[in-house]
Amino acid sequence: MISIVIPVFNEQESLALLHGELVRTAQAASLQVEILFIDDGSTDGSWDVIRGLAEQHPDVHGIRFRRNFGKAAALSAGFAAARGDVIITLDADLQDDPAEIPRFLAKLNEGYDVVSGWKENRLDPWHKVWPSWIFNAMVSWLTGVYLHDHNCGMKCYRAEVFREIRLYGELHRFIPVLAEARGFKVTEITINHRERQFGYSKYGVRRFVKGFLDLLTVKFLTGFGQRPQHLLGSIGLFSFLGGNLAMLYLAITWLLRLYDDKWFPPLHERPLLTYAVAALLLGAQMMSIGFLAELMTAYLSKDQESYSVKERTGDGTQAAIPRSPEASG
Repeated sequence: MISIVIPVFNEQESLALLHGELVRTAQAASLQVEILFIDDGSTDGSWDVIRGLAEQHPDVHGIRFRRNFGKAAALSAGFAAARGDVIITLDADLQDDPAEIPRFLAKLNEGYDVVSGWKENRLDPWHKVWPSWIFNAMVSWLTGVYLHDHNCGMKCYRAEVFREIRLYGELHRFIPVLAEARGFKVTEITINHRERQFGYSKYGVRRFVKGFLDLLTVKFLTGFGQRPQHLLGSIGLFSFLGGNLAMLYLAITWLLRLYDDKWFPPLHERPLLTYAVAALLLGAQMMSIGFLAELMTAYLSKDQESYSVKERTGDGTQAAIPRSPEASG
């Protein structure tokens, strides 16, 4: 079973055409699929189209949100409802080509857990393409997950990926990064990108600001999510030691001024005193925040293991080793 999860927001003209392409692709490749349309608070007739498709085709299922909650929420709802061993995501605007699905599955069968699409020849305006290049390069550099197109909507996953990854906010574009941090194997393939036929793009300039802030969040979660004190405490310790060194220097100069006041001005006239006190306070605060973060991590870690198990032998139980007669005697 392959589950195809499609977030929808005001795409009523595209849905029937997209469903037809998906059915033809599945039939040509002899694939058993279910198609889940997640209506993320559309204000046009998208839900009517989805409901009609679900009534006519048993392979179609729809979920409708009460309002627009965002793409990450739509994907999370789709992942929770998906029954397949493999999950494929794509956008509903017809720019992602369903004919690429067999290539995703073939790449997945090479031993990967996540296969991301790369729109090498992207048919979008320059003001969307250029910032996207910069953003993708920044994500790859900061996270160490080198993909050409982190934000591509067409991706393929093994279902177990989403038993260990929880999406919130707008972290959907960083699923490969979050997956690799858990030990899953990630790769990418080039895909055919098509021009938009209906409607308009739902993304604006604000997406890049939000994306940068989300990138910082992901970098912290993947690098220090289980050990926040290593980051916060390191910054605090460096600041605290710097403040102490500055205060030591000021103390020495104050003692020297007792013998000769022409070389050193009074302490209250020295800006270094202000910086030293600020560094001490910042260091103490950062280390305190680090301790609090560690307490929260320890409390919440029972809800998610700090490791990821790929497979087990047998049923996972360990048989008792029988004792020898001499030992029992």
